[in-house]
Amino acid sequence: MSAPPVIPRVSTVSGRSDETAGMLLGLVGVAIFSLTLPFTRLAVAELDPLFATMGRAVVAALLAGLWLWWRRAPLPGRAALPGLFIVSAGCVIGFPLLTSIAMRSLPAAHGAVLVGILPLATALFAALRGHERPSAGFWGMALAGSALVVGFALRQGGGALHLADVLMLGAVVSAGLGYAEGGRLSQALGGQQVISWALLLSLPVALPLAAWDIWRHGAGLGAAGAAAWSGFAYTCVFSMFVGFIFWYRGMARGGVARVGQVQLLQPFLTLLGAAAVLGEPLQAAHLLFALAVIATVALGRRMAVRR
Repeated sequence: MSAPPVIPRVSTVSGRSDETAGMLLGLVGVAIFSLTLPFTRLAVAELDPLFATMGRAVVAALLAGLWLWWRRAPLPGRAALPGLFIVSAGCVIGFPLLTSIAMRSLPAAHGAVLVGILPLATALFAALRGHERPSAGFWGMALAGSALVVGFALRQGGGALHLADVLMLGAVVSAGLGYAEGGRLSQALGGQQVISWALLLSLPVALPLAAWDIWRHGAGLGAAGAAAWSGFAYTCVFSMFVGFIFWYRGMARGGVARVGQVQLLQPFLTLLGAAAVLGEPLQAAHLLFALAVIATVALGRRMAVRR
């Protein structure tokens, strides 16, 4: 009589290790992204929002091209191109352009809280794209955390949403779609290649628009001070390139929906950044909401997400 077949078992230790590594990588990415709004506000105080968006895409694309050349990275397959175009449209063009316009009239602290619903948008698009199935408990925690940050935004805005708020919400939708698609592609291509190819795909749009805006506002750009250019430099190197390397690698390791929950911390890290970079006041209410949101992140990690 032959022995029964041996059925391989998936190590839960390995799965938890991947989740932990993914959460840590995602946290580094969120820490980098958390300074994007304060530095964007610095940049658009003197630079045109269109240049601040397209210029940073061009500079980051040059960095990405150098990295791909150094690594001798192969061209992405045809099947990956639609997803890379989505990442480019959402994360390279959509989110930066909408936030750059909004930051001309919104304090960074106010915009930061609206960005807090990014985890819900990311998880929603991950589910719609069909590669993750969060449990009801997970959705409950995501909705609770998002309700906290939206309630905070309404409280700060006197109970009303303005045009700049709508632009920020549009930016959140753009980033959520780009994050979800980039996290999926990173499982096959790697985080560095996903953002690098997405940046290069943006060049046919970003380069002509950046050149046109330089021609249109050449003298004004030259008159911008060191603070504006330092904000522009941060968004070029860190917000548009380095942060995505950590972020997409984290989602590839730990899952889009679960690692996306780390974004709930971003508004409150941004509040600290706005206080440090821009001198915007940090109130006790900010800290209370931060503690509540951190609690939803901790609970969300315990909820099941099928991949």
